[in-house]
Amino acid sequence: MENVPESIRPALGAAGETAAFFDVDNTIIRGASAFHIARGLRRRGFFTTLDIVRFGWHQVRYLLFGENKNEINKVRSRALSIVEGRSVAEIAVVGEEIYDEVLSLRIFPGTRALLDGHLAAGHQVWLVTASPREIGELIARRLGATGALGTIAEHKDGFYTGRLIGDMMHGEAKAEAVRQLAEREGLDLSRCYSYGDSTNDVPILSVVGHPCAINPDSRLRRYAASVGWPVREFRGRRRAARRGANTAAAAGLLWVLTLVWRSLRRMFPGG
Repeated sequence: MENVPESIRPALGAAGETAAFFDVDNTIIRGASAFHIARGLRRRGFFTTLDIVRFGWHQVRYLLFGENKNEINKVRSRALSIVEGRSVAEIAVVGEEIYDEVLSLRIFPGTRALLDGHLAAGHQVWLVTASPREIGELIARRLGATGALGTIAEHKDGFYTGRLIGDMMHGEAKAEAVRQLAEREGLDLSRCYSYGDSTNDVPILSVVGHPCAINPDSRLRRYAASVGWPVREFRGRRRAARRGANTAAAAGLLWVLTLVWRSLRRMFPGG
Protein backbone atom coordinates (compact mmCIF):
# COMPACT_ATOMS: atom_id res chain seq x y z
CA MET A 1 0.00 0.00 0.00
CA GLU A 2 2.56 2.55 -1.13
CA ASN A 3 -0.13 5.24 -1.61
CA VAL A 4 -1.12 5.10 2.06
CA PRO A 5 0.59 7.75 4.25
CA GLU A 6 2.50 6.45 7.27
CA SER A 7 0.07 8.13 9.70
CA ILE A 8 -2.82 6.06 8.32
CA ARG A 9 -1.20 2.63 8.24
CA PRO A 10 -2.06 1.66 11.85
CA ALA A 11 -5.69 1.28 10.78
CA LEU A 12 -5.06 -0.78 7.63
CA GLY A 13 -6.31 -3.97 9.25
CA ALA A 14 -9.70 -2.52 10.17
CA ALA A 15 -10.85 -0.89 6.94
CA GLY A 16 -14.51 -1.87 7.40
CA GLU A 17 -14.69 -0.20 10.81
CA THR A 18 -12.67 2.89 9.96
CA ALA A 19 -13.55 6.26 8.48
CA ALA A 20 -11.87 9.63 8.07
CA PHE A 21 -13.85 12.82 8.67
CA PHE A 22 -12.66 16.01 7.00
CA ASP A 23 -13.76 19.55 7.68
CA VAL A 24 -13.91 21.45 4.36
CA ASP A 25 -13.15 25.17 4.72
CA ASN A 26 -9.42 25.82 5.13
CA THR A 27 -8.88 22.09 5.69
CA ILE A 28 -9.55 20.82 2.17
CA ILE A 29 -10.23 24.12 0.39
CA ARG A 30 -8.36 27.35 0.99
CA GLY A 31 -10.81 29.89 2.42
CA ALA A 32 -14.58 29.54 2.79
CA SER A 33 -16.24 27.38 0.13
CA ALA A 34 -19.57 29.19 0.56
CA PHE A 35 -17.85 32.49 -0.27
CA HIS A 36 -16.48 31.10 -3.53
CA ILE A 37 -19.93 29.72 -4.37
CA ALA A 38 -21.43 33.12 -3.56
CA ARG A 39 -19.04 34.87 -5.94
CA GLY A 40 -20.03 32.45 -8.71
CA LEU A 41 -23.72 33.02 -8.02
CA ARG A 42 -23.16 36.78 -8.08
CA ARG A 43 -21.60 36.57 -11.55
CA ARG A 44 -24.72 34.72 -12.66
CA GLY A 45 -27.05 37.41 -11.33
CA PHE A 46 -28.42 35.56 -8.32
CA PHE A 47 -28.02 38.53 -5.97
CA THR A 48 -26.72 42.08 -5.60
CA THR A 49 -23.34 43.72 -5.26
CA LEU A 50 -24.19 44.60 -1.65
CA ASP A 51 -24.70 40.91 -0.92
CA ILE A 52 -21.26 39.99 -2.25
CA VAL A 53 -19.74 42.88 -0.26
CA ARG A 54 -21.20 41.30 2.88
CA PHE A 55 -19.90 37.88 1.90
CA GLY A 56 -16.53 39.45 1.07
CA TRP A 57 -16.25 41.06 4.48
CA HIS A 58 -16.98 37.68 6.06
CA GLN A 59 -14.17 36.16 3.94
CA VAL A 60 -11.73 38.84 5.10
CA ARG A 61 -12.61 38.18 8.76
CA TYR A 62 -12.34 34.43 8.16
CA LEU A 63 -8.85 34.71 6.70
CA LEU A 64 -7.69 37.03 9.47
CA PHE A 65 -9.33 35.53 12.55
CA GLY A 66 -10.69 32.08 11.60
CA GLU A 67 -14.25 30.90 12.14
CA ASN A 68 -16.67 32.93 14.25
CA LYS A 69 -20.06 31.42 14.97
CA ASN A 70 -21.91 34.74 15.01
CA GLU A 71 -20.44 35.69 11.63
CA ILE A 72 -21.29 32.27 10.22
CA ASN A 73 -24.88 32.59 11.43
CA LYS A 74 -25.22 35.99 9.75
CA VAL A 75 -23.90 34.66 6.45
CA ARG A 76 -26.07 31.57 6.73
CA SER A 77 -29.24 33.63 7.23
CA ARG A 78 -28.45 35.87 4.30
CA ALA A 79 -27.57 32.92 2.08
CA LEU A 80 -30.84 31.17 2.91
CA SER A 81 -32.81 34.26 1.92
CA ILE A 82 -30.91 34.44 -1.38
CA VAL A 83 -31.72 30.87 -2.44
CA GLU A 84 -35.34 31.03 -1.29
CA GLY A 85 -37.55 30.13 -4.24
CA ARG A 86 -34.63 28.92 -6.34
CA SER A 87 -34.67 25.50 -7.95
CA VAL A 88 -32.52 22.81 -6.33
CA ALA A 89 -31.57 21.57 -9.82
CA GLU A 90 -30.54 25.07 -10.88
CA ILE A 91 -28.27 25.54 -7.87
CA ALA A 92 -26.76 22.08 -8.44
CA VAL A 93 -25.80 22.90 -12.03
CA VAL A 94 -24.25 26.21 -11.00
CA GLY A 95 -22.36 24.47 -8.19
CA GLU A 96 -20.77 22.05 -10.66
CA GLU A 97 -19.63 24.95 -12.83
CA ILE A 98 -18.18 26.85 -9.87
CA TYR A 99 -16.32 23.78 -8.67
CA ASP A 100 -14.55 23.54 -12.03
CA GLU A 101 -13.89 27.29 -12.21
CA VAL A 102 -12.76 27.96 -8.64
CA LEU A 103 -12.96 25.27 -5.96
CA SER A 104 -10.90 22.65 -7.79
CA LEU A 105 -8.02 25.14 -7.98
CA ARG A 106 -8.07 25.87 -4.23
CA ILE A 107 -7.70 22.33 -2.87
CA PHE A 108 -4.66 21.81 -0.64
CA PRO A 109 -2.54 19.08 -2.29
CA GLY A 110 -1.41 17.82 1.12
CA THR A 111 -4.97 17.32 2.32
CA ARG A 112 -5.90 15.69 -0.97
CA ALA A 113 -3.04 13.23 -0.51
CA LEU A 114 -4.30 12.36 2.98
CA LEU A 115 -7.84 11.89 1.69
CA ASP A 116 -6.63 9.69 -1.17
CA GLY A 117 -4.53 7.70 1.30
CA HIS A 118 -7.59 6.88 3.38
CA LEU A 119 -9.45 5.77 0.29
CA ALA A 120 -6.50 3.60 -0.75
CA ALA A 121 -6.58 2.01 2.71
CA GLY A 122 -10.23 1.08 2.20
CA HIS A 123 -11.58 3.63 4.69
CA GLN A 124 -14.80 5.51 4.32
CA VAL A 125 -14.16 9.24 3.82
CA TRP A 126 -16.77 11.79 4.86
CA LEU A 127 -16.73 15.56 4.54
CA VAL A 128 -18.37 17.35 7.45
CA THR A 129 -19.18 20.99 6.81
CA ALA A 130 -21.29 23.89 8.02
CA SER A 131 -21.92 24.73 4.37
CA PRO A 132 -25.10 23.39 2.73
CA ARG A 133 -25.04 19.64 2.34
CA GLU A 134 -25.30 20.02 -1.44
CA ILE A 135 -21.95 21.80 -1.51
CA GLY A 136 -20.38 19.15 0.68
CA GLU A 137 -21.79 16.34 -1.47
CA LEU A 138 -20.57 18.03 -4.64
CA ILE A 139 -17.02 18.33 -3.31
CA ALA A 140 -17.14 14.78 -1.91
CA ARG A 141 -18.26 13.38 -5.25
CA ARG A 142 -15.55 15.23 -7.16
CA LEU A 143 -12.88 14.00 -4.71
CA GLY A 144 -14.15 10.42 -4.77
CA ALA A 145 -15.12 10.51 -1.09
CA THR A 146 -17.88 8.38 0.43
CA GLY A 147 -20.25 11.25 1.17
CA ALA A 148 -20.85 14.44 3.12
CA LEU A 149 -22.63 15.68 6.20
CA GLY A 150 -23.70 19.31 6.08
CA THR A 151 -26.30 21.90 6.96
CA ILE A 152 -29.64 20.94 5.41
CA ALA A 153 -31.55 23.67 3.60
CA GLU A 154 -35.24 22.78 3.36
CA HIS A 155 -36.79 22.42 -0.07
CA LYS A 156 -40.30 21.53 -1.19
CA ASP A 157 -41.34 20.42 -4.67
CA GLY A 158 -37.78 20.99 -5.86
CA PHE A 159 -37.44 24.59 -4.60
CA TYR A 160 -35.65 26.00 -1.55
CA THR A 161 -37.90 27.46 1.15
CA GLY A 162 -35.27 29.65 2.84
CA ARG A 163 -35.40 27.60 6.06
CA LEU A 164 -33.15 25.00 7.66
CA ILE A 165 -33.98 21.46 8.70
CA GLY A 166 -32.42 20.93 12.12
CA ASP A 167 -29.36 22.77 13.37
CA MET A 168 -26.51 24.24 11.42
CA MET A 169 -23.73 21.64 11.06
CA HIS A 170 -21.25 23.38 13.31
CA GLY A 171 -19.30 22.65 16.49
CA GLU A 172 -20.97 20.00 18.63
CA ALA A 173 -23.57 19.35 15.90
CA LYS A 174 -20.74 17.96 13.75
CA ALA A 175 -19.69 15.56 16.51
CA GLU A 176 -23.27 14.37 17.03
CA ALA A 177 -23.70 13.80 13.28
CA VAL A 178 -20.50 11.74 13.24
CA ARG A 179 -21.64 9.66 16.21
CA GLN A 180 -24.96 8.93 14.50
CA LEU A 181 -23.20 8.03 11.25
CA ALA A 182 -20.80 5.73 13.09
CA GLU A 183 -23.69 3.87 14.68
CA ARG A 184 -25.46 3.56 11.35
CA GLU A 185 -22.35 2.41 9.45
CA GLY A 186 -20.88 0.19 12.17
CA LEU A 187 -17.76 2.32 12.55
CA ASP A 188 -15.41 2.06 15.50
CA LEU A 189 -14.73 5.69 16.35
CA SER A 190 -11.61 4.75 18.30
CA ARG A 191 -10.11 3.62 14.98
CA CYS A 192 -11.37 6.63 13.01
CA TYR A 193 -9.59 9.81 11.94
CA SER A 194 -10.71 13.41 11.91
CA TYR A 195 -9.20 16.58 10.44
CA GLY A 196 -10.09 20.23 11.10
CA ASP A 197 -8.62 23.72 11.15
CA SER A 198 -10.30 25.68 13.98
CA THR A 199 -11.36 25.41 17.59
CA ASN A 200 -14.90 24.95 16.33
CA ASP A 201 -13.68 21.55 15.09
CA VAL A 202 -12.55 20.41 18.55
CA PRO A 203 -15.80 18.40 19.08
CA ILE A 204 -15.33 16.42 15.85
CA LEU A 205 -11.62 15.98 16.54
CA SER A 206 -12.31 14.78 20.09
CA VAL A 207 -14.82 12.12 19.10
CA VAL A 208 -12.30 9.93 17.19
CA GLY A 209 -9.20 8.01 18.16
CA HIS A 210 -6.93 9.74 15.63
CA PRO A 211 -7.50 13.52 15.52
CA CYS A 212 -5.26 15.82 13.50
CA ALA A 213 -5.24 19.60 13.15
CA ILE A 214 -4.70 20.76 9.58
CA ASN A 215 -3.74 24.37 8.82
CA PRO A 216 -4.88 25.27 12.35
CA ASP A 217 -5.78 28.74 13.52
CA SER A 218 -3.78 30.00 16.50
CA ARG A 219 -6.28 28.79 19.09
CA LEU A 220 -6.49 25.27 17.70
CA ARG A 221 -2.71 25.16 17.35
CA ARG A 222 -2.34 25.94 21.06
CA TYR A 223 -5.06 23.46 22.01
CA ALA A 224 -3.54 20.71 19.88
CA ALA A 225 -0.17 21.28 21.55
CA SER A 226 -1.77 21.09 25.00
CA VAL A 227 -3.47 17.72 24.34
CA GLY A 228 -0.79 16.21 22.12
CA TRP A 229 -2.64 16.14 18.81
CA PRO A 230 -0.56 16.07 15.64
CA VAL A 231 -0.56 19.17 13.43
CA ARG A 232 -0.16 19.22 9.66
CA GLU A 233 0.56 22.47 7.86
CA PHE A 234 -0.18 22.51 4.14
CA ARG A 235 -0.04 26.27 3.58
CA GLY A 236 3.76 26.27 3.38
CA ARG A 237 6.01 27.48 6.15
CA ARG A 238 4.10 29.14 8.99
CA ARG A 239 5.71 32.52 8.35
CA ALA A 240 4.81 32.32 4.68
CA ALA A 241 1.34 31.13 5.64
CA ARG A 242 0.73 34.13 7.88
CA ARG A 243 2.04 36.46 5.20
CA GLY A 244 -0.14 34.74 2.61
CA ALA A 245 -3.22 35.00 4.83
CA ASN A 246 -2.60 38.69 5.47
CA THR A 247 -2.04 39.33 1.78
CA ALA A 248 -5.21 37.44 0.89
CA ALA A 249 -7.16 39.35 3.51
CA ALA A 250 -5.81 42.70 2.27
CA ALA A 251 -6.63 41.73 -1.30
CA GLY A 252 -10.11 40.67 -0.21
CA LEU A 253 -10.67 43.95 1.58
CA LEU A 254 -9.42 45.91 -1.46
CA TRP A 255 -11.79 43.92 -3.66
CA VAL A 256 -14.72 44.68 -1.34
CA LEU A 257 -13.86 48.40 -1.27
CA THR A 258 -13.56 48.44 -5.07
CA LEU A 259 -17.03 46.94 -5.39
CA VAL A 260 -18.43 49.57 -3.02
CA TRP A 261 -16.72 52.38 -4.96
CA ARG A 262 -18.03 51.11 -8.29
CA SER A 263 -21.52 50.79 -6.87
CA LEU A 264 -21.42 54.35 -5.52
CA ARG A 265 -20.23 55.69 -8.86
CA ARG A 266 -23.14 53.98 -10.60
CA MET A 267 -25.57 55.40 -8.04
CA PHE A 268 -24.08 58.91 -8.23
CA PRO A 269 -22.54 59.23 -11.69
CA GLY A 270 -22.12 62.99 -11.43
CA GLY A 271 -20.18 62.89 -8.14
